[in-house]
Amino acid sequence: METQSSGLEPGLYIVAGPIGNLGDLSPRAAEVLRLADVVAVEDTRVSARLLRHAGSDRPMVPYHDHSAEGVRLRLIERMASESVALLSDAGTPLISDPGYKLVRDARAAGRRIITLPGPSAAIAALTLSGLPTDRFLFMGFPPAKQKARADTFAEVAALRATLIFYESGPRLSESLAAMAEGLGDREAAVSREISKAFEETQTGTLSELSARYADAPPKGEIVVIVGPPGEAPQASAEDADAALIEAMERLPVSKAAGEVAKKLGLDRRALYTRAMELKG
Repeated sequence: METQSSGLEPGLYIVAGPIGNLGDLSPRAAEVLRLADVVAVEDTRVSARLLRHAGSDRPMVPYHDHSAEGVRLRLIERMASESVALLSDAGTPLISDPGYKLVRDARAAGRRIITLPGPSAAIAALTLSGLPTDRFLFMGFPPAKQKARADTFAEVAALRATLIFYESGPRLSESLAAMAEGLGDREAAVSREISKAFEETQTGTLSELSARYADAPPKGEIVVIVGPPGEAPQASAEDADAALIEAMERLPVSKAAGEVAKKLGLDRRALYTRAMELKG
């Protein structure tokens, strides 16, 4: 593959930018921004400041969620002979930011793709939270509509993992209250303005945090970290009997035992034996 005079081979360079402090831009990322033939950005006004910090005078091309397909196709065409840097407004491109279609189509076209790792608000907030980090799920922004939001929380309520959400200040208190209702009142953390002058992280239960922000919606970029569910208490013999009696009013013994086993996390064979005793 022919190397360009700029020193960068043709292809797509996914550049992680700072989420706040400009000093977090890596030397390698700064070099790519100085050498790339073109820089694809979400907002030219936002990215211009970072390019100046990196000492870059490279031309910018807007690329965001509302870009026409033709913009993406032209960028992919340019990658055949030019270096294209992809830069989001903050943090790592593609993480709750546009770009995955560009990467997907560039890969399908056989273009060279290089990623320059760096800051991510989701991971930074997770490290600040003091909550389990061994298993986590990034959820992006919760839906704005109440029904869709409740369905989203119900889908992951039983998942034994720490959950990561982005949220806006005006919606934060309501969203935290909905999480407490849909996920249970778990331990959580709210981080805002990470790596900036007014960075803060507040911890507590979801209901406590919802109350904290009810009358004082915070400003800035916000990440909510929600701890995994606690261990469910073991069902008692009385609970199992009551569930079996209720289920046998609707179902044959075998199916009733299976339903209760799934619901209470108990052994199906033992429940079947007990169900036969209760029926007798």
